[in-house]
Amino acid sequence: MNDNIKDISTLSSSEEETLLEFPCDFPIKVMGESHEEFANLVMGLIQQHEPSFDASRIEMRASTGGKYVSLTCTVSVESKPQLDDIYRALTSHPKVKYVL
Repeated sequence: MNDNIKDISTLSSSEEETLLEFPCDFPIKVMGESHEEFANLVMGLIQQHEPSFDASRIEMRASTGGKYVSLTCTVSVESKPQLDDIYRALTSHPKVKYVL
C-alpha cells in the first residue's frame, strides 16, 4: 500500500471526522445583508468561541448591488468541536444568511 494512503480500518474516530490537522487557521465565509454593524456582529459571535479573534482577520467584500456583504474570517482553531461551535453560532443568528 502507498505510504501516503491511510488504511481506513486503522483510523481513529477523530481522524474519520475531519481531514484537518489542528491547530490551524481556517477561513470561514459569512454572508448577510449590508449593515454597518454586520462585521462587529460576526466578530462577536466568533469571539465567543475564539476570544483572541480580531478585526484584522476579516476581509470584507460587498455584492455588486451593495445589498449584501461577504466576510472571510480566518479563525485560529484548536479542534473540530471548537470549529463546529463557531459554525453553529454563526448559522443560528438571524442576520447571517450563509456560512461556508
